[in-house]
Amino acid sequence: MSDPGFSLQVPCAHGAPPITGRIRATLDDFKVDEQLGFEADGAGAHVLLGVEKRGANTGWVAAQIARHAGVAVREVGFSGHKDRHAVTRQQYSVPLPTSTDAVACLDWQGEGYRVLTARRHARKLRPGSHRANRFEIAVRDVHGDASLVSARLQAIAMRGVPNYFGPQRFGREGNNLERALAWANGGPGPRERGQRSFVLSAARSYLFNVVLMERVRRGDWDQLLPGEAVILDGKRSFFGATDIDQALLARCRAGDVHPSGPLAGRGEHAASDEALRVEEAVLDPHASLLALLANERIGHERRSLRLPVREFEWEHDSAGLVLRFTLPRGTFATAVLHELIGDAWDATEGGED
Repeated sequence: MSDPGFSLQVPCAHGAPPITGRIRATLDDFKVDEQLGFEADGAGAHVLLGVEKRGANTGWVAAQIARHAGVAVREVGFSGHKDRHAVTRQQYSVPLPTSTDAVACLDWQGEGYRVLTARRHARKLRPGSHRANRFEIAVRDVHGDASLVSARLQAIAMRGVPNYFGPQRFGREGNNLERALAWANGGPGPRERGQRSFVLSAARSYLFNVVLMERVRRGDWDQLLPGEAVILDGKRSFFGATDIDQALLARCRAGDVHPSGPLAGRGEHAASDEALRVEEAVLDPHASLLALLANERIGHERRSLRLPVREFEWEHDSAGLVLRFTLPRGTFATAVLHELIGDAWDATEGGED
């Protein structure tokens, strides 16, 4: 990129990855199960569909569901994009007349997708309405020291990993970030609303990663600094902590709260003192991107610097290593794999988040 400070590569927190291996050798090697956190209402103007897709794009499947239902694709709802090069299960909603039996939707299938469940629901699914994603990932052709692998897996289970935005967020070969930089430096912005959103999101995500990278280098990505904007686990709520007392440190060690980084935009910084000084020093070279986000009226928010890896299980089989874990919505399995497998950061590029 034209700015020499731009790089999509990020440092590991637990040391160099202890193994090499292949990810996504087949579609069945990467499975994602969306967890909504709520059940269908059982009645209403919509039908909630549990859909399995294999090697299919989330938006493309939404278009197929719209075709089956005879509605505009914009009327089909889903909570989040899922990886294309994988076997994934997620929920879609579609409006159907109450005279139509939801069971009829179980016949809807096509290349790369099939409907598994169908129940009446009162509301359209909105982006970000799911609670978490459960992953099952097989790593093939594994090479590495078995004792180092075991220690790394234990470290990830106990401490989590840096909550990086994965390379998927930045477009193929970082093209969305390139477009953001050109726009910030006086070039034209994308005309289409959806493309503008992708480009701005890439800029904001990159700036977050830049701050997190510095905290990883400092070794305090999972610790609270004076003036930290402390974020509640699994929430967007945060509070400024000028006094880091023992009770707050204990909550951080227990995973009840986490240090946070900026999702840049308009508004006052939530951090202060040392935490703010770290952020300002890192972000100062990227003033043009900060100005772009502010000019586009995007509000300042916070995101946890630490990603807890919940329900983490692993086993060795004849073909390699199988990992199972649960992550909250809006986070990336890439961040977990990056701490374990060499080249994992690049191997997963091209999927959806």
